[in-house]
Amino acid sequence: MPLQTARFTVAHEPWAEPLTRPAMGTEVDRHERISLTNRYVEQHGIPVIPVSGELHYSRVPRAEWSERLRLMRSGGVTVVASYLIWNHHQPTPDAPSFEGHLDAAEFVRLAADAGLDVVLRIGPWIHGETRNGGFPDWVQQAPVAHRTDDPGYLALVEPWFAALGEQLAPLCGPSSNVIAIQLDNELYDQPGHLTTLKAIARRHGLVAPIYTATAWGGAELPDGEVLPLYGGYGDGFWVDADHDWDTTFREHFFFSHTWDDPGIGADLRAHPGIGRRPETPRLPSASFPAATCELGGGMATAYHRRPLLGGADIAAVANTKIGNGSGWQGYYMYAGGLNPAPGLQESHATGYPNDLPEFDYDFHAPIGAAGRLGPSHAALRRQHAFLAAFGDRLAPMPSTLPAHHPSNVDDAETLRWALRSDGASGWLFITWQQPHVPLEPVHDVQFEIGLQPHGSDVVDAAAERLGDDAPPAGSLVLPHAPVTVAPGTIARWPLHLELGGVHLDWATASPLTVLPAAGSALGADGLLDAQSPTLVLVAEAGIPVELATTAEVLGAFAVDTTADAADTGGVVSSPAPGILLVDASRPRRVDLAQGEGRLSVLVLPSASADDTWVLEASGGRRLVLSAEALFEDADGWIAARAVERPEVREYLPLLGRFEPLVVEVVESSTGGATTIDVGAPTPGEAPPASFGERHGRASAPSRDEVLRHGTAWTFRLPAGRDASRTLEIEWTGDVARLEVDGVIVADRFWDGTTWTVGLDALDLAPGARLTLRIVPLHPAASVHLPDGAAGRRATAETETPGTPLVSLESVRLVEAPLWLEQP
Repeated sequence: MPLQTARFTVAHEPWAEPLTRPAMGTEVDRHERISLTNRYVEQHGIPVIPVSGELHYSRVPRAEWSERLRLMRSGGVTVVASYLIWNHHQPTPDAPSFEGHLDAAEFVRLAADAGLDVVLRIGPWIHGETRNGGFPDWVQQAPVAHRTDDPGYLALVEPWFAALGEQLAPLCGPSSNVIAIQLDNELYDQPGHLTTLKAIARRHGLVAPIYTATAWGGAELPDGEVLPLYGGYGDGFWVDADHDWDTTFREHFFFSHTWDDPGIGADLRAHPGIGRRPETPRLPSASFPAATCELGGGMATAYHRRPLLGGADIAAVANTKIGNGSGWQGYYMYAGGLNPAPGLQESHATGYPNDLPEFDYDFHAPIGAAGRLGPSHAALRRQHAFLAAFGDRLAPMPSTLPAHHPSNVDDAETLRWALRSDGASGWLFITWQQPHVPLEPVHDVQFEIGLQPHGSDVVDAAAERLGDDAPPAGSLVLPHAPVTVAPGTIARWPLHLELGGVHLDWATASPLTVLPAAGSALGADGLLDAQSPTLVLVAEAGIPVELATTAEVLGAFAVDTTADAADTGGVVSSPAPGILLVDASRPRRVDLAQGEGRLSVLVLPSASADDTWVLEASGGRRLVLSAEALFEDADGWIAARAVERPEVREYLPLLGRFEPLVVEVVESSTGGATTIDVGAPTPGEAPPASFGERHGRASAPSRDEVLRHGTAWTFRLPAGRDASRTLEIEWTGDVARLEVDGVIVADRFWDGTTWTVGLDALDLAPGARLTLRIVPLHPAASVHLPDGAAGRRATAETETPGTPLVSLESVRLVEAPLWLEQP
């Protein structure tokens, strides 16, 4: 019987403009590796999709830079971006400091050592939730027209750029890892000023093949002078506490060719120097590829609003942007940090509409302020591994949206998907995930993709499978029978993919990477061809893994078993001609042959996806499974920061299985976790319902109010050992601050998550006295909490009406030494 189902259909649409090359980076400031077209970035003449992640060196202790950068690289990040925050370097008119954690040049060098390119976001105004947007007070208070070509303002900027040039110009140039420089930030109506800033930067040796500027909010940018950059956050702190999930956040969970976001920074546009925002969104430039610098890697918390996005929410926005045609994936933040001194944050006291924590800038980023991985790291690094392996094919492909797509951001029923293709091959992107508004399973899903055939065998096989319901010549129909797409599905399926001389019409699992051909591998007929690569696929939860191909199956077996490689029983079946159904309940390998071509396909179950790593900073490409945080050290060995000996297994194509790696601790400590006795609490005065407000947004308690109303626990830590030490604090309340011998060193607004404090940066003296002070959360406080914390608050109000909420469940000292792969 022919299939009777409504298919999801799309046909490839080509680029609207011919391929061109801008003058920037081609005729001016040429680079040995990096150049631009209007469609994509090139590296050594090959299309690539860079992945940049934000890390602010001045918010991270210098001793932790190297490991933090290597963790970024192991997550698939290829470029580190950083603001150069003026008021961190030069709080007074005296000469700026570049010592210690302000040594920007050393940061660039360490990035190069870790295999990372660099984007310098030089400002001079940067925002970044910093005091005065990064201006030192003496600059903010100067009687000039800030962020314009006012000669008085430029006279302040010129010495700052000159100081940056003195430090960084020797590290810029045609062979440098500094590949881009951002000018100012969120400047909407001063295109001429951006050109002036570019000229000043170049005059002082701050040279790169790409200059950038943020384009959201309808920004007016100088034509051809800067690469426009966009962003996308799934939620944000900058709307009011009682505001619903805003449209500007919801939009990023839908496939679209609109890149402008009117929401980012919208609360600051009335701030002096911000300028107006045109009502018409800014269209992508025909001269440059669509690129981002601020896909939300998480979200900061303001006192009045404390958003919390899950790892899948972060990954959903990123996957959607790739499907939309992204030529550069940029995250803000990718690694969190701490403000290096008091009073450097955005706050009501400095005239901003939001109160931010005085120190905390964890951002719930993929790498937290204490260097621990967040839940988004695993989901994002799978996407980044995909871009590293297939970016050369994907980057030149335009995005096509199906004719039937969601009508508005309230549509929670129409499946969200898109196509990127060159007309003959491509990728089908699915994003069925969002926060706050639940999605239901979408049943009877089957796609019909209009692409040109690669041979009559493809068309004939489809016709045989589908009978009278066969698609037009050149179309693909997948899966072979309709499936259900469950909420949480974030997928990238290949269409007409050829590797190792073997052609896959399509697959219903997401490619992770390709392991290069190396040596010989066992197959059904003895030795598989020595040039056979391994395509690694990751199954989608609840969706059968199907491979559509006319290739011959040489062997199929469960990985990590002693089963006969030629035994396909229970591993692969064929429910229809040209269809291979792979049992993905555990890792499986299928060896294929097509003429002289050979290809191994390794299918990983969805349950193991978060333990998957693709490491390639050392120049090779290694597929590894581990639940711990991994990175490659300076010699290319795999390192792990873990409390106990980590289990690390590497896939060896020659053997067809994952082999355990030998890892040994390289520090004297063996690690461990200890619950700290914090003693009895000392309550403060009952808190009021409000500590004040600005523009209708609640203000955080001042230092004196925290002392007055906070409940305090005082304790000491055991002597330190040679390992990374963190405190993991489980608590409830409103605001918490950690003091060391009476000095505040860290703070946090409660959102229901564990507060992890990195102790290494605090340089604790032996026997130091720590005080944890928590202000109870008044039931009438005008603060927005994430669902979990809001539920806890509601339960407490039901059980003890009118009583402020405060508790300290536990304080754990966690010591995690470094473990290193042994030869």
